[in-house]
Parts: sequence; structure tokens; C-alpha cells
Amino acid sequence: MRIVRWVAVVAATAAALTSTLALAQQQFVNILTGGQAGVYYPLGVALSQIYGKAIPNAKATAQVTKASAENLNLLQAGRGELALTLGDALSDAWKGDEEAGFKTKLDKLRGLSATYNNYIQIVASADSGIRTLADLKGKRVSVGAAKSGTELNARAVFRAAGLSYKDLAKTEFLPFGESVELIKNRQLDATLQSAGLGVASIRDLATSVKIVVVPVPADVVAKIGDPAYQPAVIPAGTYEGQTTDVATAAIPNFLVTHSGVSDELAYQMAKALYDNLDTMYAAHNAAKAIKRENAVKGMPVPLHPGAERYYREVGVIK
Repeated sequence: MRIVRWVAVVAATAAALTSTLALAQQQFVNILTGGQAGVYYPLGVALSQIYGKAIPNAKATAQVTKASAENLNLLQAGRGELALTLGDALSDAWKGDEEAGFKTKLDKLRGLSATYNNYIQIVASADSGIRTLADLKGKRVSVGAAKSGTELNARAVFRAAGLSYKDLAKTEFLPFGESVELIKNRQLDATLQSAGLGVASIRDLATSVKIVVVPVPADVVAKIGDPAYQPAVIPAGTYEGQTTDVATAAIPNFLVTHSGVSDELAYQMAKALYDNLDTMYAAHNAAKAIKRENAVKGMPVPLHPGAERYYREVGVIK
């Protein structure tokens, strides 16, 4: 009887140890994204699916956030393992630009990969009369959530065009989806959205009302004075009713982690991303711009050593 009890105790202890060990080895990967109507969120969901399958013992989740600035502050605080962010916001965070929403230098940030470009997409209802940047004066415009990457882009573009929020009849600080709903309801004239081409919110708007995509001319892009902003084109047919190419600015996006993430996990995150690009491409058309050979180009913060190991293995870094 004592032997039976002893065996039962040993078995129970072994089971408890196994469970504890498994729990200890579990990798939490919280991916900080943006609003559900943007591009970051579907890409974050795709990454969570990839990591859940490819990284041993990974528990991966995609978190809805206010995007770039919030994501970077959360990473610095250790409240996430990976985040999507705009390049100019990342540069501001590394410098500790308080006006951009970073009270101190976010020195724990580490790069994982470059991804795709965001395009400044200023879209107005056709009946608003807005055709140019100058026409935004006296109109009701949404510029993205306060101190989000989109709103930082709006400030830069408006400043270069000789505009300020004071020139607008009303400035709304709203996510993409809410901005579109207000335009549909004639409570807003235009929205500035910094996102990949074909973003769901603008596609939705274009199927509901006639739209005008407002150009950001190359001379305005040059006046921004930040190398992260490059002249670009929104091709004709990107949205319903858009029959011509439209000049604008493009800004690179990055995947960023932090120094508290282990070298092994960062290595696995970089490797799994590039081993499963088909899943990313299926999540959103913008992801088709993600190329391994461009992974470290223009990175404004130090590369995570784990990611660097992967890129050396595959020859991206010699």
C-alpha cells in the first residue's frame, strides 16, 4: 500500500514539475498593432498566427492600439514583444522627442525588420469641394488619433504646405474607421490616413460616396525636410472612382522589439516572418512589399542581436 502511495506521489510530483516547466518555457509574444480598420492590425494577426505555429511554446496575440507612438511607449515599458511603427515615429522615439509623444529617449527599442511603406492618403468627399491641400482651409478634417504615427505625419505635411490645425474649421483626432463613418454621415469633409495602399477604411468609403484623393506634390514632400519622407504615387485604380495617379509622400514602416526580448526569441521572430511571407501576403496587399533583402535598410534604431544573427545566416548582413 505504501509503495502504491509512493508511486502516486512521485507521479503527481513529476506531473506538476512537467507542467511548471512547460509554463516556464512558454513564450509570450504580444504584437502591438493599430486600429482594426488599418493595415497594422491584419498584419499583426497574421504574425500571431505564424508565431503560434512556428515558435515552440509560443502564445502569440495581436493587440489593438493607437499605433506607432503608443506601440513604442508600450515596448519601452515591456508591455509587448513586437510592434509595428512608422519610421519617423521610431526615429523620434529613439531621440526622445517630447512633442512627438516621447518624454524621454526610448533606449530599449531594437529593430527586427523593415516592412512596407505607408502612403499619406488624404481623401475628401467629392461634394466637399476639396481638390488641393490649400482647399482644406476652413474644412472639417480628421488627422488620426492624437500623437499617432498618422497624426505626426499630418503635422509634417500640413507644416510643409503652409497649413496648421488652426486653418481648419474643425480638427478631429480619430481612428480610420470612425473618420470614414463621419464622412459618410456628412459630419466631416476629409481624412488624412497614413497606411499601406488599399487600406480597408478608404476602400469602404470609396464604395459608399464619391471621393477625391488629394495630391501631396513633390515640392511639399521636399519641404518636410525629413529623409524618411519620399515622393511617391498612389496608382490610378487603387480606390473606386480614383481614375488617375496621385502624387503623395511615402514613409517606411518597421517591426520593432526591445532589449528585454531574448536573442533566441528575436531570432525566431525574424526567421518565422520570412519563412511564412505567403501568410503575410494573404493578410493584406501592402505586405507584398516586405522583402528580406530590405530588412535592415534605413533602420533608425540598433538591430536586435537575435535578428542580426538571422540576417547574417541568410546573407542579408555580410
